[in-house]
Amino acid sequence: MRGNMLVLLVFLGVFAQSMHADELIFKNGDRLTGKINHLVKGKLVFNSDVAGKVTIDMSKIQTFSTDNPIEVHLKDGSVLVQKVASSEAGRFAIEGTEAVKAQDFDLAAISSINPPKPKWKGNVSAALTSTHGNTKTEAISASANLSKRTAKDRTQLSADFARGEQENPDTGEQKTTENWWRTKAKYDYFLTKKFYGYLDGRYETDKIAQLDRRVIVGGGGGYQWIESENMKFSTESGLASLYEKYENQTDSSTELSAQLGYNLNMNLAKGLKLVHDLTYYPSTDKFSDYYLTSTGEIRAHFTENMFLNFKVILNYDTTPAISAGTTDTKYMLGLGYSF
Repeated sequence: MRGNMLVLLVFLGVFAQSMHADELIFKNGDRLTGKINHLVKGKLVFNSDVAGKVTIDMSKIQTFSTDNPIEVHLKDGSVLVQKVASSEAGRFAIEGTEAVKAQDFDLAAISSINPPKPKWKGNVSAALTSTHGNTKTEAISASANLSKRTAKDRTQLSADFARGEQENPDTGEQKTTENWWRTKAKYDYFLTKKFYGYLDGRYETDKIAQLDRRVIVGGGGGYQWIESENMKFSTESGLASLYEKYENQTDSSTELSAQLGYNLNMNLAKGLKLVHDLTYYPSTDKFSDYYLTSTGEIRAHFTENMFLNFKVILNYDTTPAISAGTTDTKYMLGLGYSF
């Protein structure tokens, strides 16, 4: 008797669970019950009672229903937070409330379902070089990058630093061979899926180049030509205020410049990524007077989070400090961690 009761309770539990579950109805007539996790870029992640977590192409689904309200984002920008009911082929329905009228929609109108909340992503890398013997040198460099992308905007932060010293073997005197750092902040607001307006700022200093500080604040518009998992490419144009102060000169300079550039982020192969950007600041008074900065980086992942990187930073200033060269090229080889 107890055995029969146990079987009955298990049956009722399974039956109750199936009665309170989300359901997918496929175009071939199959049905799958469980819980909708999220839908992004046409791929539905579904926690199935039978198969566990699966990813399903939305084009294979005829209609679906949910046991509880879900967050449905439509391509026209509207958001529905309602319980969904199945409808005719290629459509879905929402239940009516006092505030919302019951209606149905085309499945193709869905942009996303329960989209994951945007999170900060980034990476840090560092390198240390030390030599002892005929020469004694110490050098350290580090980089950090942070970014967050939502449907409407994008925020990016970055910083680079390097310092090096060399000891004179005869006198024991320490000579600084490298001492610079820079930081950048940028905010993009997407007015359409491709076009965005931006504001950005840079600050940098380089003791060897006699650069006390360079401050750039600018803004303008950009176009996101490509934005996929394997490649991102955008171009930008605008205006910027460029301030420079050199340690061996009493006067500083501030000028209005145009701001032209591009940004590239590309997967070359599995675990191998190229990141490259270039920004050109020609003076609006005299285009032959300009500042150009470019960064190129190769990251080779040997685990999901750990990578080796090689970065090249090029700065070209047609009006450098007195006795300083126009070109500065910095090379950084390090070990990094992405998150």
